[in-house]
Amino acid sequence: MATAIGRARRVGWAEAMSNRLASWTYLSNHGHVLLAVARRPDIRVVDLAASVGLSVRAVQSILADLVADGSVERHHEGRRTAYRVHGEKHFRHPSLMDHEVGELLELFAPQPPAAAP
Repeated sequence: MATAIGRARRVGWAEAMSNRLASWTYLSNHGHVLLAVARRPDIRVVDLAASVGLSVRAVQSILADLVADGSVERHHEGRRTAYRVHGEKHFRHPSLMDHEVGELLELFAPQPPAAAP
């Protein structure tokens, strides 16, 4: 049996439920990539993939989605690629469209205070 109940019989109910609960998160992979780029705009794709636990190919695809949506801007600094997150973009889900991405960034990827002159 490939169902959760069949698995529970084989490995024990508590372990099966624990694994099931650990198989999802509140943020999508797109959200994790967005936050990681907001924290480190100059991050390399390979390091970004390692930090969010995805393959390089998956991260490249997600970045392409975010760039196409206008949520992220890609630019080159010398030989490196850097990113800029547009916090003024609105969430795509109908129930959250009145909120800006910047609200999420303030919670999970706050900018360090500016240095005093």
